[in-house]
Amino acid sequence: MDNESETQVDSSASRRRDPGWKYGRLVNEKDLNTIIYIFCDKVTKGGIYRHKQHLVGGYRNAKKCRKCPEHVREEMEEYMSSKKNQKEQMNMGSKYVNEDLFGLEDEDIGEEINSRTNITNISSGGSNRGGSGGRTFSSKKPRQKGPMDHFFTPNAEMVVQNQRSGKMNQTTINDAYKKEARERVCTLITRWMYEAAIPFNAVTYPSFQPMIEAIGQYGVGMKGPTFHEVRVTNLKKELALTKDLMKDHMVEWGKNGCSIMSDGWTDRKERTLVNFLVNCSKGTMFMQSIDVSSMIKTGEKMFELLDKWVEQVGEENVIQL
Repeated sequence: MDNESETQVDSSASRRRDPGWKYGRLVNEKDLNTIIYIFCDKVTKGGIYRHKQHLVGGYRNAKKCRKCPEHVREEMEEYMSSKKNQKEQMNMGSKYVNEDLFGLEDEDIGEEINSRTNITNISSGGSNRGGSGGRTFSSKKPRQKGPMDHFFTPNAEMVVQNQRSGKMNQTTINDAYKKEARERVCTLITRWMYEAAIPFNAVTYPSFQPMIEAIGQYGVGMKGPTFHEVRVTNLKKELALTKDLMKDHMVEWGKNGCSIMSDGWTDRKERTLVNFLVNCSKGTMFMQSIDVSSMIKTGEKMFELLDKWVEQVGEENVIQL
């Protein structure tokens, strides 16, 4: 029996890959939940994760070990951060993840959950005796995004469509907090619009809500586009995207033909503008707006402008003007 017990202990120890075991030992080899620290001789019952919390410090459930060397503290903090990112990626299917379970090895997840259950029972035990039970409050850290988020984050446009169709209308316990947070965000967005003199109806543009959703999916620490990105980098991307959209239209022009349309109007500055558009079965595509204020408005001049677009679209593709 003794040999069999020793074999079980050795097998258990061989599975302890967590570096936290280097700085603590079990009070009882059969109890992975109770650990004594080699630096301060403190005994905790929260498993290996609580043991690491004590070494690192900054957690509500464990006081910081004052005798822990700095290099050990940095080692544990780096390891816990790495495990936290791994757990986040594994829990991508859940919108809200309990951050205190990040960093747990498979062998000590159970001990940590049991420890929490005991703490919860102690904090609320007085309520059954007519007294007012104690409450525990948690201050969660901002959820950090991992590299796997890129593959599992839903498309922003699809999320907006689901919201509008009512497919994502689900009440949560965080509704009150989310309402307050939304008001704060809306205040900052509208303040920026006022400063930049952006028309109020810009919030009705189809691209507005997907932009908001994409920012929310990024999470904490999002840096806005720079002046160069707006003026050069992303402008080129949008130009390329527009050209790609035109390809389907141009193919349709060759198959079934198209019509060139013009629309003249006067803006608030008394400028006379003419818009040129190409219509086909795929839809109407805006091509260009020309200021003709200084031109003599004659049929001949308008013919010259239209003839320019006939050449660009292709005479063989134009059915009517």
